[in-house]
Amino acid sequence: MLNFKSVNIIAGLISVGLFILFLFDSISPVYFGFSLFLWFLITGFGSAFIGWNYFFQSLNANYSTKKKQIAITFDDGPNTSFTTKVLQLLKQYDAKATFFCIGKHIESHPEVFKTLLKEGHVVGNHTYSHSCNFGFFGTQRVINELECTSRVIEKISGLKVKLYRPAFGVTNPNIKKAIKQLNLHAVGWSKRSLDTTGRDEKVVLKRILNNLKAGDVILLHDTSEKTIRVLEQLLLFLKQQKFSAVTIDTLFDIKAYA
Repeated sequence: MLNFKSVNIIAGLISVGLFILFLFDSISPVYFGFSLFLWFLITGFGSAFIGWNYFFQSLNANYSTKKKQIAITFDDGPNTSFTTKVLQLLKQYDAKATFFCIGKHIESHPEVFKTLLKEGHVVGNHTYSHSCNFGFFGTQRVINELECTSRVIEKISGLKVKLYRPAFGVTNPNIKKAIKQLNLHAVGWSKRSLDTTGRDEKVVLKRILNNLKAGDVILLHDTSEKTIRVLEQLLLFLKQQKFSAVTIDTLFDIKAYA
């Protein structure tokens, strides 16, 4: 798979070759524009799709697992409207999940946050503000966001989180520098449900169940009634197929907290 470093090396070699050809009047300057456009296109997709591991390695799936386990993850909570319903279903089906929480939402709903920890689920850092412009933040601003959420979590729970999921799954060099400095594990997914889109629950569930296998990481959001309905059907399927829903640290055999 291409990554940022290899693409830059290839782009540099191509640029040198084009420049030499240009000196001998062999090609049009248009080729320079096309190669630059191609670089931007590849890098843009690499930034948008965390599963590419374009800028840094993320924990997207663990297909080397010998156990029939998958990880269900939730982004954007906690909240009183839907996180509590998610917790009820997880308890009913004896399933564990990982919640990537937004700092300001933890501050608004500390009791819900405490409950999910009490019930044996794992939490991770999902930035403080979840800003739509997060992908354009400089390194220090990214660090500030992550440190702020980590402080909120530690103040409420005493835990120092090591798991991090980028807002919108966006990656770039600034985020790479930030998570390296803070010593965080980046967590992606292998099954993106698209439960926050206009797709109905049948389509969302089908996306998840299609070729579902041991080691998959499922992305959901504890932010809508639709997701609750999808989750109930998913948990029923997992029970019937004898899958275990475990936390990210269990699936990858890593530490969730320092």
